[in-house]
Amino acid sequence: MEGDAELRNLYQEALLDYYQSGAHKGKISASDFYSHGINPVCGDELEITMKKGGDGNIAQIRYAGHGCVISQASSAIMAESLEGKSVQDALSLVSAFKDMMLSKAAPESLPEDLEAAKALEGVRRFPTRIKCATLAWNTVAQGLSARGKSEFKEGA
Repeated sequence: MEGDAELRNLYQEALLDYYQSGAHKGKISASDFYSHGINPVCGDELEITMKKGGDGNIAQIRYAGHGCVISQASSAIMAESLEGKSVQDALSLVSAFKDMMLSKAAPESLPEDLEAAKALEGVRRFPTRIKCATLAWNTVAQGLSARGKSEFKEGA
């Protein structure tokens, strides 16, 4: 199936582009949110910081850490997808992404804001790598749940 091979190559290129992008890498020094996640299976480690805007939405989101192409590309996709969103919308997007990765929901069912995340669908064929793809998303969800879903806490 030549079309399938072309699509896989396109997704691989998209993941490499996100992996190499520096757009959301780093830490926010005076952040309103901090969460730390580790994938003990392969050693990926991630710190996520966020800054809220005056409207309470996620004004900035950054990730720092180390890991494989999948975890780093997924972190970049997550940051791009959640920046500018309300906490509730961010949690809904996290849930939709995790449904695709864990429950085998069709990539076509993802909200438009997660268009880039479709590139990670191929990871589902490798169960041990799913944790790499979901690390950033789980880290954000756990951090927001620990602090209360309705708002960021100051001095996180």
